[in-house]
Order: sequence, then structure tokens, then C-alpha cells
Amino acid sequence: PFALLPLALANAQSHEHDHAEHGSLDKHEHGVASLNVALDGNTLEIQLESPAMNIVGFEHAASSAADQAKVTAARQQLQQPQTLFALPIEAKCTLKQHELQGALFAAHADEHAHEHEHEHDAHEPGEEQGHSDISAHYQFDCATPAALQTLELGSFFGSFPDTEKLDVQLTGPTGHQGGQLSPG
Repeated sequence: PFALLPLALANAQSHEHDHAEHGSLDKHEHGVASLNVALDGNTLEIQLESPAMNIVGFEHAASSAADQAKVTAARQQLQQPQTLFALPIEAKCTLKQHELQGALFAAHADEHAHEHEHEHDAHEPGEEQGHSDISAHYQFDCATPAALQTLELGSFFGSFPDTEKLDVQLTGPTGHQGGQLSPG
């Protein structure tokens, strides 16, 4: 029951790297992130995968206080998926669980014990060469899933302005659809 409006194509220039061996993204393309959304009964799953450049503005280890502050701010924003994705209030969706992964978050793992488990395997192939990805997974329980007719991404693009394109895949009771969205 998803409709995504507006579907707009962006002609943004981006920096692309092929990372077929990389675990999370098939391509590491600055400015482009992927969003997979699936509705199965009352369960809504949202998976975001992005180069760290799109989320925090860099991919190197956060060594300066300014970089550490950017990582902390990004983590806080990503921990508020209801704000980022503006799910319809009528759907009555409650966040059941979420998980953030990425080498940049490893230094802040003490904030969330679950993420500490990922500290040792956060440096995936490709990241040693200066490429770092961020992955966020959210699971919601929605009391009225039929009310999920839209997914608003204005807050997401506003929070992460270095994301120029969002490759979106939606799977629900009526089938599968996808598109590429831009801030416009």
C-alpha cells in the first residue's frame, strides 16, 4: 500500500567506487544511498545503507573533536527514524528495534552495548582504503498498516544534505516498486 511521491530523478555528479567484495553496498557512490522498505503484515522494516560521506561528511576515523561531534550528531539523528522517515501518524507505528553499524560508530560503541558487538568486525574490506559505510536497520510494529500510503523523506534529506540521491525499493502486499529520489 505504499505510494512514494514525488518520484524525482536527480542528475547529481557523484564519486563512484566498485565494492563488489564489500559487505554492505554493492557500490560505494558518494551522494547516493539505498533505502529498502518492506511491509509484511503489521511489521514494517526499513534498511538504510550509505557511504559515511553522505551522513557525516567524511569517511576517515573521527579524530578531531569536530569530527567526533558530527558522528555523535549523526548517530542521534539515525536513532530517530520516526523523524527521518515521517511515517503517517494514522499507521500507529511503534519502533520495536533498531541497529546502527559502521566503522565510524565503533568509537562510540559504549553508548549502546549491542553496537559494541560490531566494534571488532566494523572494518570491512574496502574500509581500510578510506571508504566507510553506515547501515541502519529499523523494525516497526504498525497497528494500522493500511494507513502506510506515503513515506516522506524531506527530513532525511534535510538531516543529511550530502545525500543527493536515494535509491528506494518498496515491498508490500501489492508487490514491489522502486525509484530514485532526490531532495526535490
